[in-house]
Amino acid sequence: MNPPKKFRKVVRYKDYFDQFFVKQRIKVKQKIIWTLELIEDIEVVPEKYLKHLTNTDGLYEVKVKFGTDNFRIFCFFDQDKLVVLMNGFQKKTQKTPKTEIEKALKIKDEYEKERKQS
Repeated sequence: MNPPKKFRKVVRYKDYFDQFFVKQRIKVKQKIIWTLELIEDIEVVPEKYLKHLTNTDGLYEVKVKFGTDNFRIFCFFDQDKLVVLMNGFQKKTQKTPKTEIEKALKIKDEYEKERKQS
């Protein structure tokens, strides 16, 4: 039997995501993995799980809710199908902190420069 078709592939860029992931409790890690698999497996991902950040050039946030805790993992698309994971954080306020967005944009820029060179 053939494995189910994936609509996109989720990959990590350097160790930015890993630095965030290793600090999480096991149940939070399981929920993050479940959410990332969902993003790979379904064609149209609800905004509840993946949302474009307004006023950014292609920056998205993966949204993970566990109990009352909210986590965000920044990412972007490469060639329409590849979701590149970057930094993550626990969201404690209504609005995504500007410092976290700026960090994600720097990482995205770094990725794009490296890609042009290869």
